[in-house]
Amino acid sequence: MKNKYQKTLYACFTGYIVQAIINNFVPLLFLTLQSTYEISLSKITFLVTVNFGLQLIVDLLSIGFVDRIGYRTSALLAHILSAVGLILLTILPDLMSDAYIGILIAVMVYAIGGGLLEVLISPIVEACPTDNKEKAMSLLHSFYCWGHVGVVLLSTLFFAILGIHNWKLLAIFWAFIPIVNAIAFTKVPIAPLIADNEASLKLKELVNKKVFWVLMLLMVCAGASEQAVSQWASTFAEKGLHVSKTVGDLAGPMLFAILMGTSRAIYGKYGHKINLNRFMLFSGFTCILSYLIISLSPYPALGLIGCGLCGLSVGILWPGTFSIASASIRGGGTAMFAFLALAGDLGCSGGPTLVGLVSSAFSDNLKAGILGAIIFPILLILGIKTLAHLTRTNKVDAFNE
Repeated sequence: MKNKYQKTLYACFTGYIVQAIINNFVPLLFLTLQSTYEISLSKITFLVTVNFGLQLIVDLLSIGFVDRIGYRTSALLAHILSAVGLILLTILPDLMSDAYIGILIAVMVYAIGGGLLEVLISPIVEACPTDNKEKAMSLLHSFYCWGHVGVVLLSTLFFAILGIHNWKLLAIFWAFIPIVNAIAFTKVPIAPLIADNEASLKLKELVNKKVFWVLMLLMVCAGASEQAVSQWASTFAEKGLHVSKTVGDLAGPMLFAILMGTSRAIYGKYGHKINLNRFMLFSGFTCILSYLIISLSPYPALGLIGCGLCGLSVGILWPGTFSIASASIRGGGTAMFAFLALAGDLGCSGGPTLVGLVSSAFSDNLKAGILGAIIFPILLILGIKTLAHLTRTNKVDAFNE
């Protein structure tokens, strides 16, 4: 029974690589799109807002339709939209009178696909009858990191060999991955998220649980703790290594992504020997340490090391919260995973925003901004402690009280 779901896991791992392509490929083309189609920088950066903003909306709307049309159909739709968006990116800008509108439409199409993937993939893996679901979840999320690294490395290599003017060929290549994985999702078995002997919680029942809101807090803090540093990693690399912005863009984010993926892969392999709650607490304290190193160190190179330590520390926070939620709230179903994804995305947006606001208040002092964002790992630790308290004070099914 378990062996037949191995292909399902592989398809889900690839699904997270697709999401990494969706989020990280087009930003590599920003300067090229700006110069080729004479688009202002403000319009180009707005594409990031549209991408993640639409993913947030899809997170919320998916609660109403995923269960109705089914996980297989939803997964197929997610992959098809992801592929179509990438292909449209190579066609629409040249077909339309306003190239920017063509790019915007393409981004909107693949953003819907990316938002669906975020809601679908984790619960599909959670439903698979694996021996250790926490290990599988952590390993799954590591593939987003490896996808991020792969997109940056392979794209950079492609541009160096064939030239960035051939970017449309690369976009078509990346589009083949969701196309192939869509075919895989037509065949792999998908286990029901809620077992036959379990009752599915209604939305009102879910939001009335105190533990649900603690988990939402954990997801916000997980996303914010990660992105508050990740979004500024290239700046620290540029200053710490005294390299060009291009090299900094590669070194900083890639160091962060590699170490975050390593953390998730380690737990994916040895998770059965590690207490998840203790590991997340340790990661929270390590995250605080990394923030202190980044913000208080007088040496730029040490600040870059702090960025890497942050990547290592935040790796388990997102998948770990998903695993705790699955074990804590029985029958949460699609709604629970969608709300958690929504909370995580809010954190991913809120973390860098807080860093920017605090930095501006202190004369564009980025270190002050990072120090201000230390509130997120602190709140995360308090949230984990709260969950542990609920476990101790309730003898039976503590998290559902």
